[in-house]
Amino acid sequence: MCVCTPRDDACTAGWIAYPVGMGSLYQRLEHGISVIDTDFGRPHFAASYLVVENGSAAFVDTGPNHAVPRLLAALEQHGLARDSVEWVIATHVHLDHAGGVGALMRELPAARLVIHPRGARHMIDPTQLSEGVRAVYGAEVATRDYGELIPVPADRIVTTSDAMTIELAGRPLHIIHTPGHAKHHHCIWDERSQGWFTGDTFGIAYPELATPNGPYILPTTTPTQFDPETLHTSVSRLLERRPKAMYLTHYGPITDPDALSVVLLRQVDAMAEAARTHAFDPERHARLKEALTSLYLSEQRRLHTTVSTDRQLQLLAGDIELNAQGLEVWLDAANRQR
Repeated sequence: MCVCTPRDDACTAGWIAYPVGMGSLYQRLEHGISVIDTDFGRPHFAASYLVVENGSAAFVDTGPNHAVPRLLAALEQHGLARDSVEWVIATHVHLDHAGGVGALMRELPAARLVIHPRGARHMIDPTQLSEGVRAVYGAEVATRDYGELIPVPADRIVTTSDAMTIELAGRPLHIIHTPGHAKHHHCIWDERSQGWFTGDTFGIAYPELATPNGPYILPTTTPTQFDPETLHTSVSRLLERRPKAMYLTHYGPITDPDALSVVLLRQVDAMAEAARTHAFDPERHARLKEALTSLYLSEQRRLHTTVSTDRQLQLLAGDIELNAQGLEVWLDAANRQR
């Protein structure tokens, strides 16, 4: 893994690395941005971002309920009062991104929630969202990882439109709708850093698997709204602004978005093709997992990883399973439309 700092011009790997220890609460980047490890699943797997401007603050994604004390502690360590937070922005309502929104909003008296209009109703009444998560992950895992979802009052919610702008103490934050991973997904463009907060639209990166040749990045097709064609379009829209960085929820900031978009979309196409190939196979799920495993390990070989295959598979197991499920949902939806 590259060990340079955000200001080290010698870093050419495309990964903005920073010295985060396993117990670190957060790390300050440039431009008033800090990345907070939400401790979801394992260290360096899911992040929330704190953006600070002239004494005001915004959170982008929150992690699940158990991350809220970490976010509040990071706010305190920045010397900021809870009423300085103007915005809580969820890129989408999947619970690793937005499960803690209600609990966090309860602690932030001046904050408003910014959410895609398709996701707003799930923040106001999270019942259906809770049931959906239990259906995908099982009741035991849903309770353990996410807990009880707290509703957000409707009068504290701002729904987005494509290409709208909000401001944080005069700092423009532009929002575009970016379906492909989820229909209710949007990304946030930060003028100050010339970077996007991408949620899951620009894939996920594994700091543990980065090499001097670059970060390890892959698409996420988690159930239930993956669409490869619209994802291509959304990624293209992100690149139109010629970003300097992408701030990924999973995990951390990356540079060289143009080159990494090629890697990302190549895998999107390969995953979709694997799904079509095994569409009618009676062992479809197993075949898809095999195909995804082969694809992801080949990407690791391309980066000349020194991580053992067993460790790679240990880290990737959850995404292989969920991505296979998401591809199957996409296949089934396509077949119903024929």
